[in-house]
Amino acid sequence: MTDFSALLQPDRGQPARDIHVVHPGDFAAWLAQQPERIRTAVAANKVTGRAGDRAILPGEAATDWAMLLVCDEPLESPWRIASLGGGLPEGTYRLAGGGATGAAGLGWLLAQHRFTRYRKVEPLPPRILLTTDVAAIDETVRIAAATARVRDLVDTGASDLGPAELEAEADALATAHGATVTVTRGDALATGYPMIHAVGQAAAKDRAPRLIELDWGDAAHPRVALVGKGVCFDSGGLDIKPSSGMRLMKKDMGGAAHALALAGLVMQARLPVRLHLLIPAVENAIAGNAFRPGDVLATRKGLTVENTNTDAEGRLILGDALTRAVEGAPDLLIDFATLTGAARVALGPDLPATFVQDDTLAADLLAAAAAVRDPLWRMPLWDGYDDMLKSDVADLVNAPDGGFAGAITAALFLRRFVPATLPWAHLDTFAWRPAGRPGRPKGGEAYGLRAAWALLKARFG
Repeated sequence: MTDFSALLQPDRGQPARDIHVVHPGDFAAWLAQQPERIRTAVAANKVTGRAGDRAILPGEAATDWAMLLVCDEPLESPWRIASLGGGLPEGTYRLAGGGATGAAGLGWLLAQHRFTRYRKVEPLPPRILLTTDVAAIDETVRIAAATARVRDLVDTGASDLGPAELEAEADALATAHGATVTVTRGDALATGYPMIHAVGQAAAKDRAPRLIELDWGDAAHPRVALVGKGVCFDSGGLDIKPSSGMRLMKKDMGGAAHALALAGLVMQARLPVRLHLLIPAVENAIAGNAFRPGDVLATRKGLTVENTNTDAEGRLILGDALTRAVEGAPDLLIDFATLTGAARVALGPDLPATFVQDDTLAADLLAAAAAVRDPLWRMPLWDGYDDMLKSDVADLVNAPDGGFAGAITAALFLRRFVPATLPWAHLDTFAWRPAGRPGRPKGGEAYGLRAAWALLKARFG
C-alpha cells in the first residue's frame, strides 16, 4: 500500500513550490495583482477563470515556477487539490500563502494511491505536500490508509478474496492492535447461525461460510458493534443473476471492507470503546446443496424466514450477525452492506441509503457526514411497508413480491433483528465508483466511512 505518511509533511519553511488555488469568483481580482510575467503565462495557457483551469506560473528565476488551479470546491472539500496530487512533477509543494492544508490533504494523498495487484505500473514519483497543521497529519494519513484499504479489498477479484481472506484481514488487524478474533465456520454455523450457513453452504470447502468476530478494548468502556456484509461473490444462487448483474459481484463484500477499515481507525486512535466487529463471510454459490426458493430458514433470533429469493441473501446473513451483535448489548450498532439495487436506483452511487431508528443518532450521523463532506441520505423505516414482509408459512419473507420500496423493505427486514431501543444505523452502500474523478478512481470506493468515523469520534472521543 502507498506510504501516505511520506506524502504529507510538516511545513518548517523548507523549499517548496507554491500552489495558488483561486476561486472563479476571485480570479479577476487575483490576476490583476500579479506581475506581467504571470499575466502573460495565464493568457498563453488560455486560462479564463473557469473551474478546472490551470497553468504553470513562471518565477523570477529560470528554474522557479508555481502552479495555478482555478477551483470552485469549498475549503472544506477533501478534493480541492486532488487533481494536482496525481499529476504534478515529483517534488515538494505547499499552498500559496502558507498555513494549513485542511481537508485538502486527504485528496492529495488519495490521488497518489494505485491498485496494482494485477498489473505492473510505473511507480508514481512522490509529490509531497507541506502543512502547518502538524496535529492533523497522522489523522489524515490514517483516514487515507483506511479508504485505500476499502478500495483495494473491493477491487480484488473474488478468486483471491474469499471468506478465508476476509478472516485473514481480521487476523492481521487483531495482531496489529492486540485484539482477539473468534471464528465460527462451516457446519458449526448450522445451529447457532443457520441463515449464514444456509447462504454459504453451497460454496467449495476452501470457501466455507463463517462468522468472524473481533473484540478489542476495555470492557468498562461503551460498547460499539460494527457489522459488515461479507458476500465475497454473489452468483444470485438458484435465482441466478444474468452475466451483466454478476460482473461486479466481487464487490458484494464492500460492507465488510468498510467495517474492517472503520475498526482499524478505532483501534489505531485508541478510541475509548469496547469494539465488537462482526463479519458474516460467505460465497453465494450454486450447487446441489444450495438453499432454494421456498425454503423456510431458521434464524439465530428464533424467527423463521421464507426464502422468496436466493439473490436477497445479504439480509439473511446480516440478520444472524445483527442478532449476535445485539446479544452484547452495544451502546451503538452500525452495519454496512452492499444490500440493494433499489438504493442505487433511488440515490445513485455516491449516496449511501441511510436508515436510522433513533432521531438523535440520525441527526448526529448526518451532521458528521456534512462536516467531513462524506454525504449520506436518510431514508425512512416506513412502518406501513412492514406488511410487505408477511409470509403465509413463516414469520416473514426475505424479499417481497413486486419490487416496490426495495431498499426500505430490506432495511425493515434487518430491523426485525434489532431492538427498537438500540441506536442502530444501517448504511446501504454501493462501494463502487463507476466513473473516475480527481482522487477517486473508477473502482472500489469507501462511502460513509469518514462520516461514521467522525460520528464515533464525536460520541466517544
